[in-house]
Formats: sequence, C-alpha cells, structure tokens
Amino acid sequence: MRITVIGTGYVGLVTATCLAESGNHVFGIDKDEAKIQILLNNGLPIYEPGLLEMVQKNRREERLKFGTDLEAAIRQTKLVFLAVGTPQSDTGDADLRGIWAVGEAVGRILNKLQAEGDTSKRILIIKSTVPVGTNRELTERMKAMGCTLFEVASNPEFLKEGAAIDDFMKPDRVVVGVRSHETAEILRELYAPFLRTERPFLVMTPESAEMTKYAANAMLATKISFINEMANLCDRLGADINDVRRGMGHDVRIGFQFLFPGAGYGGSCFPKDVRAVMAMGRKMELPLPMVEAVDQVNEAQKQVLPTKIRQHFGDSLAGKFIAIWGLAFKPRTDDIREAPSLVLIESLLAAGCKLRVHDPEALNNVKQIYGDQLIYCDRPYGALEGADALVIVTEWQEFRNPDFEVMRRLMRNSVIFDGRNLYEPRQMESLGFTYYGIGRGRSKPESAN
Repeated sequence: MRITVIGTGYVGLVTATCLAESGNHVFGIDKDEAKIQILLNNGLPIYEPGLLEMVQKNRREERLKFGTDLEAAIRQTKLVFLAVGTPQSDTGDADLRGIWAVGEAVGRILNKLQAEGDTSKRILIIKSTVPVGTNRELTERMKAMGCTLFEVASNPEFLKEGAAIDDFMKPDRVVVGVRSHETAEILRELYAPFLRTERPFLVMTPESAEMTKYAANAMLATKISFINEMANLCDRLGADINDVRRGMGHDVRIGFQFLFPGAGYGGSCFPKDVRAVMAMGRKMELPLPMVEAVDQVNEAQKQVLPTKIRQHFGDSLAGKFIAIWGLAFKPRTDDIREAPSLVLIESLLAAGCKLRVHDPEALNNVKQIYGDQLIYCDRPYGALEGADALVIVTEWQEFRNPDFEVMRRLMRNSVIFDGRNLYEPRQMESLGFTYYGIGRGRSKPESAN
C-alpha cells in the first residue's frame, strides 16, 4: 500500500518506518523543516533503540521518504495517518489544534483533487491520542468544508518508548475504530503482517477506540501509583516492598507488569492521558476520584527522593555535592518530559546543592533546560567524584551491576538513594554504604550498627 504519515515525532516516525519495513511505500510528512532535514541527512530527531538502522534501510530501499509537501504525498496515497502532537493544555485537556490544522489542510487538498476529477476515497487514520469524540468532530469539520470522498478512522497506538519497534511489529492487539466494514477490511489487510501469531484485530466504534487508549494508560498508571503508595507504607511499617510485590505479583489476577515501585512515572503519555481522562470527566460532570487520586499520588511520589535526602542531611544539605544517575523518565529513551529527575534537580538546586549528572541519552535535553547550573558527565563514575551521595532516578541497565569498590573510593560519603530499588539493602550494608530504597527503609553499613 501507499501511505502518508503526517507528523514525524515519536509515534509518526515509528509508524512510518515499521509500515515501510513490511513492504509499504510510506511518505513521512512534517511542517518542521529542521526535523525533516535531520531525517534526510540520515539522522533521527529522537532516540529509540533500533530505529535509526531501520529508517536508513528503508530509505535505501526507497520505501520510506520524508518531506514537507503534504499535497504531493496525498496525491499518491489513499491512507493518511495523523500522528501529530496533542499536548496537555492549561486546563488538562488534550490540545487538538494540531489535529484541526491537519484536518483543514487535508480537506483543502481533497477538495482540490476532487475538482480535478480524482474520485478516489481517502481514509484518514487518527494515530494521535485524542479525547473521545475527536473522530466525529474531525469528520464534521471536513464535511463542512465540502469534503465527501473520505472517512476518518481511529487507530490508537500502544507503543512503549524504548521498545516501540517490537511493540509495533509484534503488537498485543490492534484496535481500530471505524464506521464502515470496507475501511475495517482495508486496515485489517494493512496490519495482517503484524498479526501472524494470532494476535487480535479489534474492530469497534471510533468512540470506543479513542476511549480504549485512555482507559489502558489510566489502568497502567493506577498500578504504578498503587505500588508506590504501598511502598511508602512499607517504609513506615518496616516491611520490604520487594517481598510484598513478589507476594502480590504471583497472583495471576494481578501480575508483575507495572508493579515496580519508584520515584514516580513521567513521559509524554501517562501524565497527559490521566489528566485528559480527568478533563473528560469534568466535561461530563462525572467525578472520577480514582483517576484523580492516581495523578495526585504520582505527583507526591516525585517528592519522595528529595524528602529522603533532606531527612538524611538535615540542615547541612546546602553545599553538598550530589551525583544523579538517570535523567530520562525511563531507560532506553532520551525523553525527559514530566521526568522525576527534573523535580529532584529543582529541589536540590533550591537547597543549594551542587549537582553532577549522568544519563546515557538525555544529557543534551537536560542541558537545554539547566545550562551551566549542572555538571554534565559522560560516564557514570565521573559523576561520583567527591560526591556526598548518589541518587539513582532511572533504571538504565548499566547501573545495575557497578563496581561498588570504585564507587566508594570516588565518593566523599558512601550514601545511595536508590529510586528504582536496583540494589539489595543487605549487600549495600556489607559493602559499607548507607542505602535508602523505595519501600525498603534505610540500611546502615555493618560497621555503623
């Protein structure tokens, strides 16, 4: 098939590339000329493991092309994916100005093509995360422009940053919201190569498809906030949340996924989508206390590490050298949107600390915010030189088995605040570290007991 994908951000770029990988001819279109130039120069505007190689391969084989000319792309294609950003507005709603602008642009092009005698029907497929009713409103807006030969379908994405290619190529399920059997069958054919292991292709109304995305993310965010709340209670009661988590997760009704305590969730999806659900509830005058609590718990959780650090150092926190490992909101990405690390950095800077920070991918993004307020280290051990404490915020794989003897020699004080529970408290005790986990209390060095 010949396909246009509008938007070359995270979702659009992964979608365009994976569809090209399965043999389709795909045009990736974006109004941001700088972003397109990066792609034309064989670079990527984002970091996602394995994506660069796949983009370059499909460009070489001429199945994937990038540009800014939307009309030229639509003239050659029948399927048009909308993958533009829908950021959170000041009220918590999704900002749909990008969707409406693209719909208007596509509508003008379709009217022009129809006037020229092109009677081919185009299918617009909303890949962006949008509130329930967006599909219907976009349809009505385009009809008001005089467009007739089109249909708007909904096809929410379920991509995890850091594992997006696998998620697209081997999906748990594909959800489509359509108003005609014909469109459902076209999309079924498009996704057939990705569903050969009998994963389901779920057809429903656009409204249900739109809601599925939000409900799924709200459920996952709920699991994270719940286990974080239990971890905080374990800290007070002397229980170990890791043991509790294992005791819970082996119940098949609960499972282990998203049941890891930490410093709070971040990123471009969970915070925004949870608040969008809250906004939809307010519009319908329907209270959603559980969803609201999920957001409140998560925002409070981002203060857990700063609180532990203040309690440990007391009045002597000002002037301390603190090392931070992990700035991205999760491993295998450079995304720092809503990252717990930013809350930590703000708190420690306000307390007068000096910060040395390391992240395998997100250093440049953080530098754009903080400039010379921080010391940026290319290597994790470089951040530890003279440090009064280490704070781990992101569970990058390379942090899991460091050389603790080297760490002790480099650090001024052997104190670790582990926001992802990477290490075992008893091991840290035996190695001479004062160790704080999440929901695991505080462990002192054996010599201090």
